[in-house]
Amino acid sequence: MAAGAGAGARLVPRPPLPWPRDTEAAPPARLSAAGVDLEPSARLKEAEAGAERETWDKKVEFLLAVIGFAVDLGNVWRFPYICYKNGGGAFLIPYLIMLIFGGLPLFYMELALGQYHRSGCLTLWKKICPALKGIGYAICIIDIYMAMCYNTVLAWSVYYLVQSLQAELPWTRCFNAWNTDRCRQSPANGTLPAAGGGASNSSANTTSPAYEFFHYAVLEVQHAKGIDDLGAVKWPLALSLLAVFFLVYFSLWKGVKSTGKVVWITALFPYVVLFILFLRGITLPGAWMGIRYYLTPQWHRLSDVKVWIDAATQIFFSLGPGFGTLLALSSYNKFNNNCFKDAMITSTINCLTSFLAGFVIFSVLGYMATVQHKDINEVGTDGPGLVFYVYPEAVAMMSGSVFWAIIFFLMLITLGLDSTFGGLEAMITGLCDEYPNMLGKHREIFVGFLLVFCYICAIPTTTYGGTYVVDLLMIYGPGISVLFIVFVESVAVCWFYGANRFAGDVERMLGSRPGIFWRICWNFVSPLFLLFIFVCSLVTYEDLRTKDYIYPRWSILLGWAMTGSSLACIPAYIIYMFLATPGSLKQRFYVCITPESDLELNSSLVPAAITSKESESAAAPTAV
Repeated sequence: MAAGAGAGARLVPRPPLPWPRDTEAAPPARLSAAGVDLEPSARLKEAEAGAERETWDKKVEFLLAVIGFAVDLGNVWRFPYICYKNGGGAFLIPYLIMLIFGGLPLFYMELALGQYHRSGCLTLWKKICPALKGIGYAICIIDIYMAMCYNTVLAWSVYYLVQSLQAELPWTRCFNAWNTDRCRQSPANGTLPAAGGGASNSSANTTSPAYEFFHYAVLEVQHAKGIDDLGAVKWPLALSLLAVFFLVYFSLWKGVKSTGKVVWITALFPYVVLFILFLRGITLPGAWMGIRYYLTPQWHRLSDVKVWIDAATQIFFSLGPGFGTLLALSSYNKFNNNCFKDAMITSTINCLTSFLAGFVIFSVLGYMATVQHKDINEVGTDGPGLVFYVYPEAVAMMSGSVFWAIIFFLMLITLGLDSTFGGLEAMITGLCDEYPNMLGKHREIFVGFLLVFCYICAIPTTTYGGTYVVDLLMIYGPGISVLFIVFVESVAVCWFYGANRFAGDVERMLGSRPGIFWRICWNFVSPLFLLFIFVCSLVTYEDLRTKDYIYPRWSILLGWAMTGSSLACIPAYIIYMFLATPGSLKQRFYVCITPESDLELNSSLVPAAITSKESESAAAPTAV
């Protein structure tokens, strides 16, 4: 009890908010029916007036940054194919169910956590469950893996953009130095005859000029034997990657002040291009055949468990919880920003973008199938192949192909840039918050050294066999580990910290308590949703392989080592904190799972060494 409190005084514990210690007793606050302080009163006003943490210049910059992060290359190259493969229009049912009950609650939770505590992925955990700070370090490692492979994909797009600045696209014809005898060109603009001595375009042994340009001119995989013999560095790709890192640096070096300006271009330009490509696509011959393939519902597929697994996986990786980005971006919001409204707007835009991208892709696939007299199954694919040789092949057959190629690859670059901004900002914010004197005060230098380190680590991805490294990083870097990390995060927030307490935090910010739906989702549905995806990922796991290459055993073990390198941070930090904390076993356990702001509320379970330290940095409860 606070010194001098009367016999009937009521204690209001110091809320776990990131504002300075009070020097005077705060005036009585307005409380909700649940007893939550809705108006932190003088303390909130003083905190916001004197807080050193920068904020977004405009609310719309935050929204654009979140949209830019969530809407990435996966919306273009994965969702349309997944939708078509899993029942067309019928797939939208499990997709929306997984969005409402799984993805959206997690998305909302991370935005609210970052905004309330105004902390990155490391410092946040001392306010939630200190022993789980290893989650933050795991996120940092995952973000490094993502920077190594994702930026390389952007480098491919930069290379394509430069190569598109010619009178004729280099992947239009077969008669180039890199082409093989199997190359057969499709009728460009509906007029050119097939090349290759009358061989059939539909032959299973033939390849398109676009396919060979990607593999034999861009990647030059013919000079590598596999992941155990990557060959030399391809310097044009290395320079393209360097250009990407330069763009990333000058977008991140000043924090949200610089990022907030860049996202006006990187978040909005892709939509301009998508709408242009949509209007062009639906006017092509055969476009509506492709759209019918995309949307025609196959209701019997809803009984297939794999459809539901794909829906859950797609919505999770599309919204992007667990990478620390939503925490970082929302931590620069004002305290009373309506993060619930933000979550609704950005998640809706993300899903609608995926849906629109399906029209863009399948209208063109329908056109390709019509021109080549093939079934759409024969011309479509997912992943990088869709955007680096399937769609470019269709572009090469259009009139004005150079223009369409330029805007398409500009779209890919801008789509990817703000996603890589977000991933790296999560790590930068987390480390700068955790080490403010060493890193936070020298952000520009720190960001520079970090990106140089990431670039050096990414050099192997620019070798002739770099695509093997990219695939390995994408599968084993973030894949399974981020699912487990978000599961632990959800359990920590909803069960250790408490979903009701978290709902109270949201009520302090927004003035109204989240409804019963959200509390049920946070308590039960979201953790089970994540556990479902994680278990299914393990059960359905198969060693990485492509159509033409089987990865050696040592590379699979290396991949699992990458997965383990991030996951190991969680138990390692738990053990470290438990051993480093003074006191009895019971006291150590209590300190490890209790938010730092709550330690003063049960002094009998807090070692004297920690109590004396807390008394210097924390305010005592205020009697009112």
